Amino acid sequence: MTSLDAVLAQYEQSKSPDYGQKGMSQEERMKKYFTLLLDDKSNSGQRRVRILPTPDGSSPFKEAWYHEVQVGGKWQKFYDPGKNDNERSPLNEVYEELMSTGKESDKELAKQYKSRKFYIVKVIDRDREEDGIKFWRFKHNYKQDGILDKIIPIWRNKGDVTDAEKGRDLIIELTKQKTPKGAAYTTVSTIMYDDPSPVHQDDKIKKDWLEDEMTWLDVYSKKPVEYLEAIARGEVPRWDSDKGGYVYSNDVETTESFGGSSLPTSKYVDPQANNEVDEELPF
Repeated sequence: MTSLDAVLAQYEQSKSPDYGQKGMSQEERMKKYFTLLLDDKSNSGQRRVRILPTPDGSSPFKEAWYHEVQVGGKWQKFYDPGKNDNERSPLNEVYEELMSTGKESDKELAKQYKSRKFYIVKVIDRDREEDGIKFWRFKHNYKQDGILDKIIPIWRNKGDVTDAEKGRDLIIELTKQKTPKGAAYTTVSTIMYDDPSPVHQDDKIKKDWLEDEMTWLDVYSKKPVEYLEAIARGEVPRWDSDKGGYVYSNDVETTESFGGSSLPTSKYVDPQANNEVDEELPF
């Protein structure tokens, strides 16, 4: 293969929605999400996770703001360029316009356009260690009954759970609950801790995990402003491989957006997509 062939092949690959940052395919990217989702037949379950330390000793809980908006009948999360990067955010514009009318009906409608704070933390999924580094995203809970509120007491009483040698795995107890409208969702009932232990007994694996430079920004995408404008208008954008970009129209087949691309809902489903947007929900 000549250098020209290599460049052209790289360009064609970059046009695909399955091509992400660091060259990850969609399948590879899906493995980078640590999710807490019980299957339809289970009303309870357990997950085990290890939070990794940060190289500079800063907090492992990175704050980010996301909108939760219904697109094509499904709740989806969209990176807020306004609060995260101080850039233009079409969804924030809709929120502010609705709030400015003074009408109670508009204030109620505005709720679905308001971005909310999430925490994203780098972890190892003990049930899927072969997947390597993952990222766990969960919502800030203003009632102080969320996931972070369940982790902090362990930190206070048992020390730094992220310590590579003497840290602790977290044991997450899950239960199935229902919203007032009857939709089922998974919630964290309690978070316990295991005995102190190294991140891994194998020094090479431990080194690879601790030195992995991947960040949550490599996994959770930032949609272009045109995309956010389209969903603010009520459209359902879809990816057009021939054009190498999104097509914006109200008359397109419903698709699910996840990790920077637009794919059929039957194949990729956001584990939190069916959760209603409610401050009381911990996700």
